[in-house]
Amino acid sequence: MISRKIMITNPSGLHLRPAGVLSTLAMKYKSDIRILYGEKNVVVKSVLNVMAAGIKTGSEVTLTCDGADEKEAMDGISKAIEDGLGEK
Repeated sequence: MISRKIMITNPSGLHLRPAGVLSTLAMKYKSDIRILYGEKNVVVKSVLNVMAAGIKTGSEVTLTCDGADEKEAMDGISKAIEDGLGEK
């Protein structure tokens, strides 16, 4: 398992559209991918779980990936989040 701290930079936080982009991307990987946000441990492959977490812009989260393609998953998802999930 690997993890990395990431800042949420898109202007509106992880509302429906960016949560959908994130979940769709995560489904391309075999690894278990989660976001740790405060006390919440969010399964990234579920749009509803990501939205329910209420992650706001400027929040620091920890992204964890565990599985056969964890390195690729971490790199791809980290870059997408850092690039604003299509909202910048």
